[in-house]
Amino acid sequence: MMATKRFRLTARVSSSSPTAIKPVLEKAVGKTSVKEGNDEFLVEARMEGESAKDLNRSLLSALRRVEKRTRLRAEWTSDDGTTERYFDYVLKKTTKAGPSP
Repeated sequence: MMATKRFRLTARVSSSSPTAIKPVLEKAVGKTSVKEGNDEFLVEARMEGESAKDLNRSLLSALRRVEKRTRLRAEWTSDDGTTERYFDYVLKKTTKAGPSP
């Protein structure tokens, strides 16, 4: 079993049915973490899980169960400084923060 890690999530979520996905999104990340933007939701939250990939997949899957045409552009940053960027289920980029000066 893998250890649970903490991640900071910064994401943009868009959907063809924002009113349908909003309650699911708020339940997943917390109401205070969700802000409404122009035709999308802006999310800033802290979440815990085994990996960014697992958290990303579970969040997008939950949203798509409600509305299939939902898009997730997410950036997951772990406490060790590694950032993974996803577009829907696909990992686009991984960066590792260097040591602080």
